[in-house]
Amino acid sequence: MKVRIINKSKHRLPKYETQSSAGMDIRANIDDAIVLKPLERAIVKTGLFIALPKGAEAQVRPRSGLAAKFGVTVLNTPGTIDADYRGEIGVILINLSADNFTINDGERIAQLVIAKHAQAVWEEVNVLDATERGAGGFGSTGK
Repeated sequence: MKVRIINKSKHRLPKYETQSSAGMDIRANIDDAIVLKPLERAIVKTGLFIALPKGAEAQVRPRSGLAAKFGVTVLNTPGTIDADYRGEIGVILINLSADNFTINDGERIAQLVIAKHAQAVWEEVNVLDATERGAGGFGSTGK
């Protein structure tokens, strides 16, 4: 899938790190370091602008290393970039640790996953078809 991109950042374009990668790391594009105190959040700009084809979305997801090592994650996970959005990609990061976390220019802050999607057309009914699971949720299928 071709995606048009404008890179106004000081950094190279996002790329897949391996042949089987689903996501591409995106980087902070900031003039000054941002210090996130515990439980603090910030929108971190990337300098990237994209034009997705209709029927596609970009999902902004946390980087597992930042989450596991530092307690820093993407607040609205996954963040969705719609095909008709043309503004700069920003990442809402939150520090869930007990320590300050510094975000530096060029630091890999999130992953971007491009995915196809469908739009639903609602069909109102009075009864839904039965399944083995039924209305069981929140752990009903086991631990």
